[in-house]
Amino acid sequence: MVVLVPFLLITAVFSRVTIMELNLPSGGTSAADKQQLSIEVIVRQKGLEISNGKQVLARFPLLKAEDVVAVVDNDDSGEELDTSKLYDLKLLAKYLTRIKNQYPDKTDALVLMESDIEYRVLIRVMDAVRSTFVRQPGGEGEADVLQQVVLFPDISIGDAP
Repeated sequence: MVVLVPFLLITAVFSRVTIMELNLPSGGTSAADKQQLSIEVIVRQKGLEISNGKQVLARFPLLKAEDVVAVVDNDDSGEELDTSKLYDLKLLAKYLTRIKNQYPDKTDALVLMESDIEYRVLIRVMDAVRSTFVRQPGGEGEADVLQQVVLFPDISIGDAP
């Protein structure tokens, strides 16, 4: 017992659980919610859509598999193509950055997914919605700097319509 108790106390410090808090979309809307902008990122089998709850603002089709394989360093080991890399998340982040510039106080967004979408696609889309990197030009003789910009950290998830 003398050896076991200190051992358990020491190893308990090294084990941590990381939890990401998510919200479920609420069913009812009030008059105040109707006036605010609602940002919905819809993940479909054919690509991504950005909606304001009433109409689709932008559509981003899937990238071609040949373009993704050319970018990714693949050792041709016969692995399947990672379907999460087919979604154009850079274009999504760029469009969401423009929305964030128009509505700087908005922090929430909805990520809606069709059925049969892989879990890793959800995680990558949520990462793109949460934050992105923006290149800031440096001064004369200085290198450009990548700055992380927080977009919409309060993410709710649900099923796509």
